[in-house]
Amino acid sequence: MSDDGRDSGRDGGRDGGRYVGARVPRREDARLVRGRARFAGDVRLPGMVHAVVVRSPIAHGRLVRCDTKAALAAGGVLDVLTPADVIPADAAPAKAAAAEAAGPRLPCGEIAPGQQAVDYPVLAETVRYAGQPVALVTARGEAAARDAADLIDLDFEELPPVIGVEAALAEGAPLLYPEWGGNLVTDFPLGDPAEDCAAAAAEAEHVVELTTRLGRVTPYPMEPRGIVASFEDGTLTVWTSTQAPHHVRDHLAGALGLSHGRVRVLACDVGGGFGGKEHVYPDEVLVCLAAVRLGRPVRWVESRAEHLTATLPARDAVHRARLAFDGDGRFRALYCDVLGDLGAHPSNVGISPIAVTALTLPGPYRFDRAGARIRAAVTTTTPTGSYRGFGQPEATWTRERLVDEAARVLGMDPVEIRLRNLVGPGELPYTSRTWLPYDSGDYPAALRALREMVRPPGPPGRSDDGRRRGIGFSCHVEATGMGPSEEMRRAGTQSGGYETAVLRMEQDASVVVSSGVAAIGQGIETTLAQLAADHVGVPLERVRVLLGDTAATPYSPLGSIASRALAVGGGALVRAAARLREKITLIAAHQLEASPADLEIVGDVVRVKGDPSAVRTLAEIAVSAWRAWDLPEGTGPGLEERVTYDPPAYTCAFGAHAAAVAVDPATGAVEVEGYWAVNDCGVVVNPAIVEGQLRGGIVQGIGMALTEELAYTPGGQPVMDYLPPGAPDVPDIEVELVQTPSPVTPGGMKGVGEAGVIGPPAAIGNAVAAAVPAIAGRITGTPLTPQAVWSALSAETGARDIR
Repeated sequence: MSDDGRDSGRDGGRDGGRYVGARVPRREDARLVRGRARFAGDVRLPGMVHAVVVRSPIAHGRLVRCDTKAALAAGGVLDVLTPADVIPADAAPAKAAAAEAAGPRLPCGEIAPGQQAVDYPVLAETVRYAGQPVALVTARGEAAARDAADLIDLDFEELPPVIGVEAALAEGAPLLYPEWGGNLVTDFPLGDPAEDCAAAAAEAEHVVELTTRLGRVTPYPMEPRGIVASFEDGTLTVWTSTQAPHHVRDHLAGALGLSHGRVRVLACDVGGGFGGKEHVYPDEVLVCLAAVRLGRPVRWVESRAEHLTATLPARDAVHRARLAFDGDGRFRALYCDVLGDLGAHPSNVGISPIAVTALTLPGPYRFDRAGARIRAAVTTTTPTGSYRGFGQPEATWTRERLVDEAARVLGMDPVEIRLRNLVGPGELPYTSRTWLPYDSGDYPAALRALREMVRPPGPPGRSDDGRRRGIGFSCHVEATGMGPSEEMRRAGTQSGGYETAVLRMEQDASVVVSSGVAAIGQGIETTLAQLAADHVGVPLERVRVLLGDTAATPYSPLGSIASRALAVGGGALVRAAARLREKITLIAAHQLEASPADLEIVGDVVRVKGDPSAVRTLAEIAVSAWRAWDLPEGTGPGLEERVTYDPPAYTCAFGAHAAAVAVDPATGAVEVEGYWAVNDCGVVVNPAIVEGQLRGGIVQGIGMALTEELAYTPGGQPVMDYLPPGAPDVPDIEVELVQTPSPVTPGGMKGVGEAGVIGPPAAIGNAVAAAVPAIAGRITGTPLTPQAVWSALSAETGARDIR
């Protein structure tokens, strides 16, 4: 650790530990790189059949005919599910809304003030987005199911589409739910009232205003969604690619009318979750329903085309924001009108990403006043949901673009204006104007460290190639470790925020960790093992980690989302380890006739300090514990501890990012030539894993900034050209870690899973604005494609004037 608290990159544990802080190789990688992983698509069961989802070809309309005769007569076809099969016959003549309500439905996990829709149908006769499921075909082979799906005769009474959230709120806009009387779902404030922010702005010397938008993007994992469902002896067993096995179990049980004890979910290896796999989808419920009807295992794996139409995308909000500041650069007021596009209905997460945008709007800065208005509306597009960052890249994009424009107005260095307003370490803990508590950190030190890292990239003379170059910065506070449960309830979250760890030492002194969080590629098996090994005091190779089986692991309300798996699940484990260690020491003290305070665990033994001859092996203690031999009075048998940890507050990680770009004024093409990041996620359990998480997130952030957008035609059809970044689009990414232990979490960890993706759009946008100041005021939306940048150049001054 260097003098300023930064991680020097050396291996080694924290506070003398052997494993926490060490670059331990990921234990998951052995099976992944050797082809021994089991993804959902790899599951094969005797008698398994295949499903294909039939989807609406239109964005808005009523299904008036769904003729399945030809499909049912096709070779190999076993069953076809349609709305008529899941909506009771006596409900069919009723109004469309009443009929939909009679069939299987999935709940909204977040309920906003005034929100009328609290769940949504698995199958519906009124479709509200292209790609919405309207039927499911099962057949003995996947090809047969696809062929039969093409034979289903669908006829729709088309209704006008509504594309774009502002169009949805325009006067006379077509209504998706006429019974609502409008397309608005919610409208509420957060933070300081609008009038207070306006009053503070009126007293300031300067105000900058921008209308910004972060384009609609989609999680784009290596492995699309997949599920295998089997119904046998009255129990539904599901193998699926998921981030939250218990969440899936609960919602499947509710939709299918089964008791929770009759549904078992096994989380397979996951080829990327990124938020899109944190809940169960209507098409996945249909696969389970087909398994129940047929009494045979049913398999379905999403195609890439289906992913772009059916897996929930994210972002897609319009911000009208203003920043007020004085002549010395001191921030006075920040306010944002956040208008989010929910798509066809509130999804499992509802308006939460939009609310998190408002919650994290102030970032790491001081403001006299800061607040937001949160509005959300429905449109005839795929419902929006979770994606890595969950509303925080949007807040950072808007705030950091405003900060750079404020620096431009004053002629200040963009780093200096940030340093002037960053919350200092002596002010922490600190509660933002939007009520988010910041626990620990040194934000100015991290930004100064970043400034030292940044240097012009590329070989000498590269700047003479006719392109304009600039460097942009962004800072953020990342809300991690989602909780506590009671606060979540008050905020409308229909779930708890706690985690439970079960820690057991076997008679051979090996240790088993059982947790409800899921392994989704983030290295949680390794980091939980490191925590257990250090906090119990046993060799790492003796620790085994069990995850992903609702019949065997403790209940997790949320699973691995919101950068919480290690902060909350690891917090529970640290407390369980302390209890287990205490019991081991108590038994050893009794058997050695010593005081527990005089004992230490070293390797495989417990010994009296300073007396090498007074020892008991861990295996001897474990055997006596499990056989109830020679135990202290009042001590029960066994060595197993179960601890539930409900975090008292969020933990807040911090990041500072910088990007160097080159802009071609002739074409508008933007190249990221260098990228640097400093990140504080509290105690770093495994630096290699943290750095990998950051670099992976940064790559996704570069894609959001430059190439990725899920767009729609005026008729509501998704444009299928989706361009994630490739290797040539990504420069060398330099990462430096800061460690400020969290006073909230047992073990001092904060989350890091989403940190990398939050800063890049803003850093890259600011870099483009620095490279071409003439169009800085037009750098308001992503992606910054060549066409978008060239159009801004042409509209402002013409390409020849800015060379």
